[in-house]
Amino acid sequence: MYDISPIASAEWRAALGTAADPVTLAGVRAFLADEAAGGATVFPPAPEVFRALELTAPADVRVVILGQDPYHGAGQAHGLSFSVRPGVRVPPSLRNVYRELRDDLGVVPASHGHLEAWARQGVLLLNSVLTVAEGQAGAHRRKGWEPFTDAVIAAVDRGPPAVFLLWGKPAQEKAALVDERRHLVIRSVHPSGLSAHRGFFGSRPFSQANAFLAAQGRGTIDWALPAIP
Repeated sequence: MYDISPIASAEWRAALGTAADPVTLAGVRAFLADEAAGGATVFPPAPEVFRALELTAPADVRVVILGQDPYHGAGQAHGLSFSVRPGVRVPPSLRNVYRELRDDLGVVPASHGHLEAWARQGVLLLNSVLTVAEGQAGAHRRKGWEPFTDAVIAAVDRGPPAVFLLWGKPAQEKAALVDERRHLVIRSVHPSGLSAHRGFFGSRPFSQANAFLAAQGRGTIDWALPAIP
């Protein structure tokens, strides 16, 4: 059985309105239940599907890092885009993110891939699609998640000035929901090993994000991740 729980955050429920209603998400829930009943393993675990919203309240969002869909390998996805649990090997896409962070701001790459410290600073680590089938990247696209994540982006758009880092084509499609007169939108290819050399490297998203936030009086993000005890 795979059944996502209602969104726990009252702030996000208010910001999302009917998009967060269990009735609105009934189609996604039915699809996921059918996937599990048919023998598919779905990631992340159901209680962690909305983890990004639990860690970063709408009013606190300063940066949105938008990816495509969760990691599809066992033990990797835990509800935050690009992040993996402590003790899990850093995936290639995240290694490329760390490489760009080092080249951009001189931040020494972390030895782990757990990005929760970013989320707690107002970095919303979101994917365009919030679930995936094991070993099948993109398997849950166009199954009902996109309207929900559209609503999340629209809610952030209504808030204070923020930075949107849109990595990959599905993420870039969300730019239409953002008022670029108020927010900074940085588009690039996905940081995967297949595409990072086509424009992700050298895009300098982290320094641009901090410069914009500082200019808006919203502080800056400390992109250096603490060690995992």
